[in-house]
Amino acid sequence: MKIGFGCDHTAVDLKKALMEHLTERGHECVDYGSYDPQAKDNYPEFGLKVAEAIKAGEVEKGVLICGTGVGISLAANKVPGIRACVCSEPYTAKLTVEHNNANIIAMGARVVGTELAKMIVDTFFEAEFQGGRHAERIAMIADIEKKYSR
Repeated sequence: MKIGFGCDHTAVDLKKALMEHLTERGHECVDYGSYDPQAKDNYPEFGLKVAEAIKAGEVEKGVLICGTGVGISLAANKVPGIRACVCSEPYTAKLTVEHNNANIIAMGARVVGTELAKMIVDTFFEAEFQGGRHAERIAMIADIEKKYSR
């Protein structure tokens, strides 16, 4: 799978570790920044870059990391069709794909350590959307997006 990565300055090291981990597992990783842990950059820029890359078909899914995972996921979720979910443990990462067909996982570098983050992304990328009643709910979310994007 081709995966887009984005982070702010707080998460450069965790991003690198996760990209290496997923590359070892056979995924292709694309780095959309940030690259400098000393920079004081803005997480919305990187959330948007990854969300737009998914929308354009450059990558299939994404991983976003900031201090908590919340801000960067909020930015990504402004792009129609993006479902970015913050996860701090594997169970939520599994269900966010199975039930919500999430296409971006977000997490906080100040919340999870490297080994837990690896477990979270492994679970996220191994999970499969269940469809059925969940597909109806995803369609409802898409209808909300359409209503407010006019």
